[in-house]
Amino acid sequence: MNIAALVSGGVDSSVVVHLLKEQGIDPTIFYIRIGMEDEEGYIDCPAEEDIEITSFIAKKYGCRFEEVNLHKEYWDNVVSYTIESVHKGLTPNPDVMCNRMIKFGAFDDKCGKDFDRIATGHYATSEEVEGTVFLATAKDPLKDQTDFLTQLTYPQIAKAMFPIGHLMKSEVRQIAHDAHLPSADRKDSQGICFLGKINYNDFLRRYLGEKEGKIVELETGKILGTHKGYWFHTIGQRKGLFLSGGPWFVVKKDIEENVLYVSQGYTPEAQYGREINLLGFHYLSADIWNTPVDGSPVDDWSVDVKFKIRHTPDFAQGHLTRVNDPVYGTLFHLSSDTKIQGIASGQYATIYDNDAHLVVASGMIV
Repeated sequence: MNIAALVSGGVDSSVVVHLLKEQGIDPTIFYIRIGMEDEEGYIDCPAEEDIEITSFIAKKYGCRFEEVNLHKEYWDNVVSYTIESVHKGLTPNPDVMCNRMIKFGAFDDKCGKDFDRIATGHYATSEEVEGTVFLATAKDPLKDQTDFLTQLTYPQIAKAMFPIGHLMKSEVRQIAHDAHLPSADRKDSQGICFLGKINYNDFLRRYLGEKEGKIVELETGKILGTHKGYWFHTIGQRKGLFLSGGPWFVVKKDIEENVLYVSQGYTPEAQYGREINLLGFHYLSADIWNTPVDGSPVDDWSVDVKFKIRHTPDFAQGHLTRVNDPVYGTLFHLSSDTKIQGIASGQYATIYDNDAHLVVASGMIV
């Protein structure tokens, strides 16, 4: 097969190349350049060391190496999405958008058409069930990244390869050490790449500015302090409020009035919920539950599922139904068996089969 390997210079994607070569495959290595726009053009993520390591990997294994500039595509599809979502009071997930729109989207449009498969260092697997390819969980539950791949389309899933998905992180590190790869001890990347070395709040301040508003205790209506803009805060947030007598958690935002509502740590009813509504429900590979079509009766359709609403090794058990909403129209409703903390509009819920293995669907929390 003709394989494109997306390599970032980290240990995971470096080991992908090693494993492919062990299988007798000579991948073409690609490094994707992405960054943030400013008045002078685009600012790269800190890339020098990444490119140096990726170039070394290519030479070590005798692979062709290319750099791909996807600055504009990243700005149009990920950075702008992040800014717009935050301004609407939502909590965006740039990683989800990056995987769908850039790594398996714009890259495929620009370079990937010449390749049979695209290999990445994501901790995920794929599994064929009755002729249909499904995204499936990785061996390492702590590193599983299926929730970051939850908006992939079926053609993207069918073309994707996840060579390290069957390994534990410790095994990946050991392979890198045994192969004397320069990335063997590199720390895992954290945060959003387009920020580079820029603080996330500085990034928001640059594009959305500041606007002072009140911080109000949800239960009493008492004004506890002020903030510099609701867009600097997200539901479930604890740090950065600078209030005494806490811990305090952000539990609600009034976008029109620019008010943050907070509650103390000993009032779980304000921070936890069981009911989650999902908009834009997306089946990744196939509708294995025979969901009724829009307009048909929905009262008699329901299914038990496992799900996640954030990046965590733990699954929640819930009940999925379809409802008709007067504002949004068709919504999918998750009723959790246990209380879930920090249900944030704008984030994605990932829906798994009841074995917590196959990724079936996803939807944006509203």
